[in-house]
Amino acid sequence: MDILIVAEHRQGELHRMTLEAVTAAQAFAVELKLSSAALVLGDDVDAVRATLAALDLGEVLVAQHERLRDYSSEAYTDALCQVIEREQPAWVFLAHTYQARDFLPRVSGRMGLPLLSDIIAYRSGGERPVFIKQVYSGRLSAELVSTVSVGQCLVSFQAAAYAADSVRAGSAAVRDFALELTAPVVGIQAEAPFQESAEAVDLAGADLIVSVGRGLGSEENLGVIKQLASALGAELACSRPVVDAGWMAASRQVGSSGQTVSPKLYLALGISGAAQHLVGMKGAKHIIAINKDAEAPIFDVADYGIVADLMDVAPRLTEALKAQ
Repeated sequence: MDILIVAEHRQGELHRMTLEAVTAAQAFAVELKLSSAALVLGDDVDAVRATLAALDLGEVLVAQHERLRDYSSEAYTDALCQVIEREQPAWVFLAHTYQARDFLPRVSGRMGLPLLSDIIAYRSGGERPVFIKQVYSGRLSAELVSTVSVGQCLVSFQAAAYAADSVRAGSAAVRDFALELTAPVVGIQAEAPFQESAEAVDLAGADLIVSVGRGLGSEENLGVIKQLASALGAELACSRPVVDAGWMAASRQVGSSGQTVSPKLYLALGISGAAQHLVGMKGAKHIIAINKDAEAPIFDVADYGIVADLMDVAPRLTEALKAQ
């Protein structure tokens, strides 16, 4: 086995970012002529197994155990280490999610494997592939090469680095993997899945996002944007100035100091398009920008742009959506 993709899932559904990691693995495998497989950790994972089995992968490994019913950094670390030790994959790919950030460093430390995190791309680099990640709020790119001459390496991919819609369908064989997990001497009790606040949402999995910036003018105008998001069936997000002003929670922020998103539609209202914000949203499939400033940088990345006051346009969009 050359590439092992660790799938993340919740309540029977595959995380959207896992499909992005599969897309990366498929491209990596074709270019370097490698084999690939997916790993499902959990308990009662039939739905997730079926989803992965319908993709263009060599096989799907299913490692089920009662200790994996609910996420635990200890249990997931134990399980993945066992799979790596027995299967000996050269590369282990994951999505750069909160969960991966929690347990992947433990796997790296325990097994002494290099960890290349938050990767956005790769290229062939002679004997070893070169992985690329953004640094300094996306202003620069760093090139990383594994210190291990031949495998094994852990790699996590940033949200929107690869398109989930580009994943290739196929038919993969399914194989059960028997785990030997014992109760830990000193246990860690996992809390509920990570959320920065009670109203937080994982924007990385949203297909539709309405995001607002400084052009909102005041917190009192936020109700108009919420109505538009509701009519569109979209998640509500914002740029950093809105958070700094205290109008919305930091958990809704998109950008280098917030979340990275890859929706099918990103509606940017009153957002100028600072580099820090573009880092988080430029992976959107379609971008529509509304801004009074015709020279705003957001128009450089937008598919469609409207030079107008968002408070004039947003209510009209809401009315049009409700009329349909």
